[in-house]
Amino acid sequence: MKLFGILSVLYISTTLAMAQGVQVGSELPDIRLLDQEDRMISLKEMAADRPAVIYFYPKDDTPGCTAEACAFRDRYEEFMEAGAVLIGISSDGAASHRSFAQKHQLPFPLLSDPQRLAQKKFAVPTDLLGLLPGRVTYVFDEKGICTGIFNSQLQAARHVEESLSMLNKSAVH
Repeated sequence: MKLFGILSVLYISTTLAMAQGVQVGSELPDIRLLDQEDRMISLKEMAADRPAVIYFYPKDDTPGCTAEACAFRDRYEEFMEAGAVLIGISSDGAASHRSFAQKHQLPFPLLSDPQRLAQKKFAVPTDLLGLLPGRVTYVFDEKGICTGIFNSQLQAARHVEESLSMLNKSAVH
């Protein structure tokens, strides 16, 4: 019975935290993080006046995260044709991101969030009782307003399809 109570509290806490983070209609938070080249990057400055796709992933060089990053890489030109900036964020350090980006020839920035400040600001949900960082993709329009969110830990490569679909829908409106 105690375990059920703990699980209930964790579920409610995660649900409440999500409700306070970035949602459709929310403005892009102004967060500054280091990229894989040790440069301080501002999300708002990077996405100024253009659409942005920001995806959070659990860890460099894991099977699902590698599949997701490579799927974004393989369709990168479509994001560029849509005028969008593409950014990946995880809690890994800049050196890990640098190695990961070089190994898989990733043409987009990977931002380091070791204290999970961005993950908290966006209210990225965790899985497995908070042990596994979430895998969530956010799409913002050229005004910095969130137009779509896709959350799936297990369908890593599907984040690419969903984000392109959301970009195309917001371009039509």
